[in-house]
Amino acid sequence: MRQIFNLRTALLAFTIGFSSAQALAAGNHDHSAKFGGVVVETKAGDMEIVAKPEAIQIYITDHGKPMKLDGAKAKVTLLNGTEKSEADLVFVGDKLEAKGAFKVAKGTKGIAVVALLGRAPVTARFEVK
Repeated sequence: MRQIFNLRTALLAFTIGFSSAQALAAGNHDHSAKFGGVVVETKAGDMEIVAKPEAIQIYITDHGKPMKLDGAKAKVTLLNGTEKSEADLVFVGDKLEAKGAFKVAKGTKGIAVVALLGRAPVTARFEVK
């Protein structure tokens, strides 16, 4: 009986340890929006896309840590029904940004194509909430 109890204890400890290791390997990190935008996971990192009538901004993080965006560029296409508009974003401080007048409302759909320096461009689709 004692051997069965020890075996169960060992299996339980192994299962808990294995599950914890899987969670760490999966990169459990915060995917919540920090700037009021929409977070999209991509191969380049997590992108928070903030679309406002006066500016479009993209913040990029790698496992929750801000990425260096020197030399990065992006293009965002906004879709409102059949109406389409585009904006080029450039590196400004800790984000990619375009300022101007944009038609942005709840339900506006968008496609962001981001090119980080030395990497292939990635695409992120989003919808304004």
